[in-house]
Amino acid sequence: MTQGDRLSTPLGRAGAWWELMMTDHGILRVLWPNMHRIAPGVWRANQPSPLRLRRWRARGIRSVVNLRGAEPKAPYLLEAEACAALGLRLESLRFSARRFAPPARLIEMLDLFARVERPFVMHCKSGSDRSGLAAALYLMDAEGVPVDRARRQLGLRYLHLSFTNRGAVDHLLDAYARDSAARPISLRDWLETRYDHVALEAEFAALRGKRDLVS
Repeated sequence: MTQGDRLSTPLGRAGAWWELMMTDHGILRVLWPNMHRIAPGVWRANQPSPLRLRRWRARGIRSVVNLRGAEPKAPYLLEAEACAALGLRLESLRFSARRFAPPARLIEMLDLFARVERPFVMHCKSGSDRSGLAAALYLMDAEGVPVDRARRQLGLRYLHLSFTNRGAVDHLLDAYARDSAARPISLRDWLETRYDHVALEAEFAALRGKRDLVS
């Protein structure tokens, strides 16, 4: 049985639910949805179950932006099936909280946010890191929020731990803040002309190495 066929049998469906709730830690998300309003018609959260998607639809949500990518694994398969049944538009884009995405990927995400039907919810697995960066970039690009305010989307309130390797998302915002302070530039223009994800990756790795030596 392929991953795509898993939901076609009772045993496969039961296995997918087990993976969602246990392997993917969905059982923890039952009590901790990590859902927060970012702006009018825009929300962030962690991975939804089909039951939560039904509640979102009842609250008027029209679209879901999945930041984990369209992987043929249980969380996505169940989400895609539920969204189709509920009439929710599902958009998927994959990127990592531990690595620096290429400029084109971040521009693609901003373009997606600009065209997706509202109200919408963006989510990753925990709603802490990728969702935090995406929310911050959305606020800067679509709402004109300064970077120092937008970066509040990354914090302990959302269970984001900047001292871990997920601190890469903080480092990206720090780089933009430094560069735009010295030479003012919009986020999109910076991503297109000055953002060097390879250089930032190396810089962040070096900083992490220094922290490890100190500790």
